[in-house]
Amino acid sequence: MHLKRHLKTGFFLLILLSFGATARAQFGLLHRKKKVVDTAQKISIYDVDTLVQPVPRQRQLFHDRIDAEIKKADVSDGAIDNFIYFSTDDSLINRMLTEAMLTDVRHMEKMIENLPALAGDATMVNQEKIRYLQAIYDMMLKFNKDMRVEPFYYRKLVTNMHDMIIAEHENKLDDFVKNNVNIFTLENGDKLLDGYPQLKSYIYIEMGKENPKRMIKRLAEFANETYACDIIKAATRVVPNEVFNYASSTNYTLRGAVRRCMDPLVQALVHITDESSQPLKALTFLTYVYSGKLTIRQVDSIISNDDAYFQALVSLKLSGDTIGADYYSGELGYRGLKYVRNMNDLHEEKDAVRFKGIEGFSPETLYFIMVYGQDEIYTSSFLGTFNRMMERMAPMSGDQLLDKVHRDHFRTFIRMCAGYNTLSTFLASMDEAHRTAVMSDFIAGLEKGKEDDLEDAVDVADAFGSINDDKLAAFLENKVKENYELSYKERSKKGIIIYGLLATLFDGIKATGNDAQAIAESERLGLPPINLVPFRSLVSDSGDVYAQVFFFGDEDGHTAYNSFLGNFRDGKWRISNDKYWTTITSTTGKKVVIYCNLPLQEPDDEEAQKQLCNYLDANNIHPTIMIHRGHSYHLPLTMDKLSKYNKIIVLGSCGGYHNLSIVLDQAPDAHIISSKQTGMMSINEPILKLLFTKVQAGQDINWINMWQELDTYFNAKSRKGLLEKFTDYVPPYKNLGAIFIKSYRKLSMEVE
Repeated sequence: MHLKRHLKTGFFLLILLSFGATARAQFGLLHRKKKVVDTAQKISIYDVDTLVQPVPRQRQLFHDRIDAEIKKADVSDGAIDNFIYFSTDDSLINRMLTEAMLTDVRHMEKMIENLPALAGDATMVNQEKIRYLQAIYDMMLKFNKDMRVEPFYYRKLVTNMHDMIIAEHENKLDDFVKNNVNIFTLENGDKLLDGYPQLKSYIYIEMGKENPKRMIKRLAEFANETYACDIIKAATRVVPNEVFNYASSTNYTLRGAVRRCMDPLVQALVHITDESSQPLKALTFLTYVYSGKLTIRQVDSIISNDDAYFQALVSLKLSGDTIGADYYSGELGYRGLKYVRNMNDLHEEKDAVRFKGIEGFSPETLYFIMVYGQDEIYTSSFLGTFNRMMERMAPMSGDQLLDKVHRDHFRTFIRMCAGYNTLSTFLASMDEAHRTAVMSDFIAGLEKGKEDDLEDAVDVADAFGSINDDKLAAFLENKVKENYELSYKERSKKGIIIYGLLATLFDGIKATGNDAQAIAESERLGLPPINLVPFRSLVSDSGDVYAQVFFFGDEDGHTAYNSFLGNFRDGKWRISNDKYWTTITSTTGKKVVIYCNLPLQEPDDEEAQKQLCNYLDANNIHPTIMIHRGHSYHLPLTMDKLSKYNKIIVLGSCGGYHNLSIVLDQAPDAHIISSKQTGMMSINEPILKLLFTKVQAGQDINWINMWQELDTYFNAKSRKGLLEKFTDYVPPYKNLGAIFIKSYRKLSMEVE
């Protein structure tokens, strides 16, 4: 069967299989349709859309409060029209949010009023219905205060509340809670499980086992409960740094909850908190202190030397110990960035000077420096590190190296090798059987893990876009098909979507070279055109285009700021200054206003950004173009300011899954310009100048045409040295990671 047709058939079959009795209850609320009903058939009280009796006065106030929040949700897009316009590019998300937060919430109000009294007096029934209404009100309040609305989450939350109310009414709440251990039951249970202390404890305990990382953040809610220690124990094994924060807190309740827990690992953490000179760094070796392998004094000696600390982290990583693995892996990445930044800073020096800091490092250590430094490493820094890794790896083969590092981030490494044209060199270190096994593993198993865990799949998508070996590409494409067939056979929704998408993406990678092909590719993926941002989508209600640029107070930030302003001194723009920001306004063509915070001395640069954002919010100005002009370690500050209004985002090195995921959480329609390495001023300025020239002229932003113009510009004899650097920049229509995430989210919502 043809793969694309098979994909559609797979989705259809999956939906059919899903529509069992339980699934119908889950889908009914969100996909309610008018049907011709047999007059002899009794309509369920839960589906009646009109009030059987008028709302009593004692409950009308609660309905009024809910209705006020519904109105706020409706008007959040600027219009009262019974529609939530969340995304300009995705009508599915708009319909989904509208149904969930407007249609279905109103229906729940009626359903609650129509519920017949099964037991108890009128007062009890009234209090029960008030509790239901209060739960709806709290949910709507949360939605309206949420600055980063995640549509899929709220749809699930509404469905869960609807089903939980019915379950309680039918005396089936025990079964419902035990069959729905998830964040939605936990959130809704705050009100709906009042009066059911055992069920409330059950959901906390089970969620503590399933997701201790999330639950420990809520310690204040259950610090004095008997089960608090169970959750603290589980969290200490996953996020010991979070437990440390409570153990060292001045809040007696939170501090006491940790210190009362007599679990040996928790007590080892308490001893580190009290006895180490640098407890947060020492915490990375919690497993060694707990097992008696090291004393706290010995740990303090190690962490006092940066190189010794880094090497000890590598050894811990190679041991494969799982206690606090995410935390010490994070420390390994953070400390490894020192070596990456040093190599980057010395990029004009000879290799003997530039790479002196990593001389003597093992191939495993160099591997970790590369994969954990992916967001900041320069192309030349990667190549220098990679070559040294290969030299020191012999006689060990590439597959043996991957086994030694426990395949940690191995898909990221393969993706980086593909992007920097070193994959064939790495694969050549293995015999054919092991090459085949490694690349088969690269494709296999992407359906594993949680539904929203897409990091490995995004690495695969990005890697395929860089592979020029036709034989290898054909092999991987065939493996995608095999794994799709397996997912189809095993009825794995996640697998069907991932491998079906990869097949579609891979099929279009080499074809997307002109507008017609890009449009066809967008249609196959169910997305708006990936090559085009219409000018109309950049324009505000006032008819102006607003942009915001983030600068930082270090030396590079001052240089970048002055260089950026140089693009607008041609008489076609007016530049004015305030205390905290600069405003650049077009004087010809379309009105374009660019706001740039001043790169004040750190930490005043953050205050300047805050003041500018406050000004924009107060004046209802929503920039559609957002630009980050700073090092990647400043990136979280910029990403925190993104919103659904942003349509074009320039973030420098933003190829990693986590960055892309965060960006698209907050700006789901964004077209993202990223780089394989830290952005360069000599490349950034021509890109931004051309972008604003086109916007000023009122033109649609056609990425294919724009990149062809830039390629010609950088290909000029006087700029030959810049062309290679420009090729590190990824235009939105080739940003396969972002395209994959957008497509996956859309398909997963359609199939749900």
